[in-house]
Amino acid sequence: MTSGAFITFEGGEGAGKSTQIGRLADALRPARTVTVTREPGGTKRAEAIRAAVLGGLARPHGPFAEALLFSAARIDHLDRLIRPALAGGGVVLCDRFMDSTRAYQGAAGGLDPDTLAALERVVVGPTRPDLTLILDLDPAAGLARARARAGSGAPDRFEGETLAFHARLRAAFRAIAAAEPERCVLIDAAAEPDAVEAAVRAAVAARLPVLAGPLAPDKERGDAA
Repeated sequence: MTSGAFITFEGGEGAGKSTQIGRLADALRPARTVTVTREPGGTKRAEAIRAAVLGGLARPHGPFAEALLFSAARIDHLDRLIRPALAGGGVVLCDRFMDSTRAYQGAAGGLDPDTLAALERVVVGPTRPDLTLILDLDPAAGLARARARAGSGAPDRFEGETLAFHARLRAAFRAIAAAEPERCVLIDAAAEPDAVEAAVRAAVAARLPVLAGPLAPDKERGDAA
């Protein structure tokens, strides 16, 4: 059985994670079974927790309460979706994972890193991403994108935070990339979507050679990567 591959996408609001996950999934699907998912979410229980947290239910209780709720959602997500997909040899593409908890509740929210590390040990255990692609974008530009996408809808729990909060998020993600270069690749998300896609494909092909085949350039299709 072909071994599975776990790829996570991280970054601030409006960085284009969903777009790039969709493009990568389309490129890989002819050759591999691909599961596209997100955090918080991915399962019925986890999606219910997502709705509560993004609606601001936990905000009055502080970042520790949010981290606990995200951890509860992550346990269900891992047990019911991610681990079975990987065990079956599939590729899992996840929009946010443990690094978002480190950044949002940790670096930006002020939660103690040792507390977060303890939660990771218990919740994530050995199921760590094989590759994490961090889409890096100026927070002002990202928030403008997110607000344009939302239209007249109210911003969610995190989109409504201050620019200073989002600047701390960006710094946190960049620090994670610098601290774990064997797992993380920083991608310039300010570029045009096609250029970002090319960078994503190149990173995946270089770090996970088992997936390089379906990502090779196809001149007949005019792929940039």
